[in-house]
Amino acid sequence: MMTAEHLVPAEIGRAVIDPKSYGAWDPLLDQFDALRSVMPVGKVIDPDDTHEPFWLVSGFDAVMKVSKDNATFLNNPKSAVFTLRVGDALARSITGGSPHLVESLVQMDAPKHPKMRRLTQDWFMPKNLARLDGEIRKIANEAIDRMLAAGDANGGEGDFMALVAAPYPLHVIMQILGVPPEDEAKMLFLTQQMFGGQDEDMNKSGIRNLPPEQISAIVAGAVAEFERYFAGLAAERRRNPTDDVATVIANAMIDGEPMSDRDTAGYYIIVASAGHDTTSASSSGAALALARNPDLFARAKADRSLLPGIVEEAIRWTTPVQHFMRTAAVDTELGGQRINAGDWLMLNYVAANHDPAQFPDPRAFDPTRPANRHIAFGAGSHQCLGLHLARLEMRILLDVLLDRVDSLELAGEPKRVNSTFVGGFKALPLRWKAA
Repeated sequence: MMTAEHLVPAEIGRAVIDPKSYGAWDPLLDQFDALRSVMPVGKVIDPDDTHEPFWLVSGFDAVMKVSKDNATFLNNPKSAVFTLRVGDALARSITGGSPHLVESLVQMDAPKHPKMRRLTQDWFMPKNLARLDGEIRKIANEAIDRMLAAGDANGGEGDFMALVAAPYPLHVIMQILGVPPEDEAKMLFLTQQMFGGQDEDMNKSGIRNLPPEQISAIVAGAVAEFERYFAGLAAERRRNPTDDVATVIANAMIDGEPMSDRDTAGYYIIVASAGHDTTSASSSGAALALARNPDLFARAKADRSLLPGIVEEAIRWTTPVQHFMRTAAVDTELGGQRINAGDWLMLNYVAANHDPAQFPDPRAFDPTRPANRHIAFGAGSHQCLGLHLARLEMRILLDVLLDRVDSLELAGEPKRVNSTFVGGFKALPLRWKAA
C-alpha cells in the first residue's frame, strides 16, 4: 500500500548532499539510522531550489530492488551522479545538451550498455585475472618496500594512503590498461580532481568551501584533460596494437561500426579512474581495521583463510562509491511511495551497507559475517565490472603486508575525503614493525 509522500527532514536532506558529511562519517550514519527505520524511501526537496528534487533510497532492500530493475530505473536520462543545477547546466553547455560530462558504462542503458560492457568483460573475469597473480604480487611487494623504506627514515611510521593504498592499485590498473609508468602520477592527479573535486586537498586548490560552480569547473577540466590524453593513447594503439585493454577499446566495433570518440574516451576514463580509486579506499579501510584490532591482525597473520572475509567486510565498511542516481522510466512504487516517471532517485550505498536489518551491528568491522551481501559493487546489469580485480588486489596486498609486517597501529587520526560520490580516506597515518 502506498502512503502519503514522505519528505526527508531538511537537516538530513542537506547532509546527504554535503561532502563534509561523508568526511565526518559517523554523524551521517546516525542520521541514516534515524531516517531508515521510518522512511527507507523519502523525498528530498531543497527550498532554495539549488538541485532537482530526488528520492533518497536508504534501505538495503529498496536499494537492491532498484539496482536490479534496470528497465524501470534508468542511468541515462538524467545525471547518474548527484549534481546541483549549476553543475548540470555546466555539463550541458560543454556537451551540447547531455547531463553527462563523461559518457561511460555508468551512464548507459540497454541495448547500448551490454554491447559496450562485453568489449572488456572477459578481461576482468577471474580466469583471465589469474594469470596476473604473479605480476600483481610483485607490485604489492614494491608498495610494501616503499612503505618500509619510508618507515626506516621516519621511525617506523607513515601515511599508508600515500605510500601504499593510492599508488598500488593505480599501478595495477595502468599496467592492464596500457598507460606507461611515467604517466601514472598524471592519472592519479586527474582522478582525484574528478572524484574528489569537493575536497580542497584532493582538488589541489587548498581552498575550503569553494563555490559549486568552481568545483564543477575543476571536475570538467579534469575530464577534458583525460579526454585529450586518451585520444592520443587510442591513436597510438590503432597504429600499433598490443595485447592490453587500451588496444581493445581503441579498436572496438559496436554493431559493425567503430565506437565514437566520446564513447571511446568515456570507456578509457571509467577504467582508468574507477579502476583504482575505489580499491585504494577499501584497502585503507582494511588496513585501518587491522591497525585498530591487534587480535584480528594476529589471527589473520596466522590464518590467511580469513583474508576473503576481511576484504569483503572492508569493502562494505568503507563503501567507496557512496551513491548513484537513477531516473524512473515509468510510474512505479518503491518502499510504499509512488514514484512518477521522470523522478530522480539517489541510491545511497553508505546507508544501505549500514542497514542493521541486513547487517547486524553494521558499524562493527566483522570479517566473519555470514553471507556478507553488501552492495558496494552495485547489483544488476551495472554491477562493477572490476569487482574480481578489486578483490584479488586487496587479498594479495593484505597477504604481502601480513608477511612483511609484525604489528600495525594508528599513528594519528585518519582523514576521510569530503565527497558525496567517491569517498574513503585521504590520510591514514600508521605505525608498524617490520617482520
